Amino acid sequence: MEKSVTDAINFRRSVRKFDPNKEIDTEIVKKCIENGVLAPTSSNLQLWEFYHITNKDLLRKVSKICFDQPAATTAKQIVITLVRRDLWKKRANQNIDFFDSKKQKLNQRQYDLTKKYYTKAVPLVYNDFLGIYSYCKYLLANFLGFFRVMYRQLRNSDTRVVAHKSAALASQNFMISMAGFGYDTCPMEGFDSLKLKKLLKLNSKSEINMVIGCGIRLKEGVYGERFRIPFDDVYFRK
Repeated sequence: MEKSVTDAINFRRSVRKFDPNKEIDTEIVKKCIENGVLAPTSSNLQLWEFYHITNKDLLRKVSKICFDQPAATTAKQIVITLVRRDLWKKRANQNIDFFDSKKQKLNQRQYDLTKKYYTKAVPLVYNDFLGIYSYCKYLLANFLGFFRVMYRQLRNSDTRVVAHKSAALASQNFMISMAGFGYDTCPMEGFDSLKLKKLLKLNSKSEINMVIGCGIRLKEGVYGERFRIPFDDVYFRK
């Protein structure tokens, strides 16, 4: 029986050592990735991909690239979240195709606004040439921002942050889903991104957002009690 959302959140810990004697169901992990892609994403562009590593030989190679940290060496499976900003045009067209298929259920104004958003606004944000176009857009937005409310995240570095935020939301959806099934995860920052991209033969324009070890925890795999800054130090109500 799956846990409630609150129970899953409380159950989830970053587990550094997984039980070598307990396997996890590949289909359940896949289902959790499917839950991951239901996360909110900027402009619904879904600029992400997920690599689900189950092959034992490949797991060993990925572990080495992750500096053989315990969360990698003991992982039964590994999930890697990628950012694919280069797919923005394809994803925008997929959104257009979706709304075209639902046209009969939309009022004309709603349909026209949606079509305009994906044919005008999205290209305005994501189109670029050697970083020059994006910086010019950024300067123009900041100038116009003196006179009205403006969207300012128009540089390459800005759209990169936006895409990684969306991918991180999907990764968190995945990890909470895993916790719901009683499975454990550990998102790892320590890895050689260039060697990992080469090993998996990833597109050169892809960016690795997160490498997540998966398994069932050993007691010693949870490093101490959970510590969080007092809630009143981070919560502000206006």
